Amino acid sequence: MLNKLVIENLKHRPVRTSLSIIAIGVEVTMMLTVVGLSHGMLEDSQRRARGAGADVWVRPPGSAAIGLSSAPMSEKILDYFRKQEHVALASGSVSHPIGGINTVTGLDLDEFTRMAGGLRYIEGGPFQGPDEIIVDERYARQNGVRAGDTMELLNRPWRVSGVMEAGKLARLIVPLRTLQDLTGNTGKLTQAYLKLDDPQNTDKVVANLKEKLKDYQIYSIEEFTSLFSPQNVPGLEAFIGVIIGLSVVVGFLVVFLSLYTAVLERTREIGILKSLGASPAYVLNVLLRETALLAVVGTALGILLTYGTRWAVMTFVPASLTQNIVPGWWPIAAAIALVGALLGAAYPGWKAANQDPIEALAYE
Repeated sequence: MLNKLVIENLKHRPVRTSLSIIAIGVEVTMMLTVVGLSHGMLEDSQRRARGAGADVWVRPPGSAAIGLSSAPMSEKILDYFRKQEHVALASGSVSHPIGGINTVTGLDLDEFTRMAGGLRYIEGGPFQGPDEIIVDERYARQNGVRAGDTMELLNRPWRVSGVMEAGKLARLIVPLRTLQDLTGNTGKLTQAYLKLDDPQNTDKVVANLKEKLKDYQIYSIEEFTSLFSPQNVPGLEAFIGVIIGLSVVVGFLVVFLSLYTAVLERTREIGILKSLGASPAYVLNVLLRETALLAVVGTALGILLTYGTRWAVMTFVPASLTQNIVPGWWPIAAAIALVGALLGAAYPGWKAANQDPIEALAYE
């Protein structure tokens, strides 16, 4: 009986109910989209790092493991790595920021092919000259680029020699020497990759190199990819926390305004209920059940909307952003939305529960 009353109350005000559900849905979508983007972009970075085919990653002293640094490491160190026991191949790259979180990577394509097994081309093929570039399929789709086109990058034109499958180290690849000269890093590298004769020797090689090169950042591929987490990205956890906080405020305000207005409109109705013997707890229970129902339906809508935001991201900006669906966060988002909604319902519920039935019946 009580649940039927709750549903009828919500159905009686369809516009306000719909707006409340939509607002809570947007709240949940904000949270899940931000978390999905952080997880998606970090997992994409992990996937591309593994695509390099290396067993050991080496970054120069003082560099951040997942930063967009320039090239402070001499490429002569590759000869040193090649002389180490169990090292079968050693190669390096230069990464240069080109705006936002995007970078262009300079590679010796022959060395990289021996290490990673080569690139898989959807169109075209490897670059043949110093002014050619390879782009991955996501970048090509986002920017409308095809093999044979000319694109502007680093204030100069590049001919697109090929479009490759995504997942191999970088989205944009140019000849190593060209990028070194363009960025003033001739003879220098951002990072080095080591391919071992047997992956089981990884721990031994890493320990040996750390002993000899104490200031360098040296990781096994497993260690390196584990660094791609929200805890290791400066400011990311704080940003997620801010978005969640704003979401709670949105949910609180929407429910507060909705229920406060509903309580005013239903003053006589509440007076009738109390004159018939309804206790303050009964009236409060009705309003809190309405709030909980709004939060549950709004959460379901918010989860569905994240599939829409993911589609939009992967359709319009697949090279810049990657969004995952994060089912593990669904109960967290639902709990946050419910808490925000119940906080918003607290004062209107208290006001309704404590109305004097005689004054309520006389209310115009």
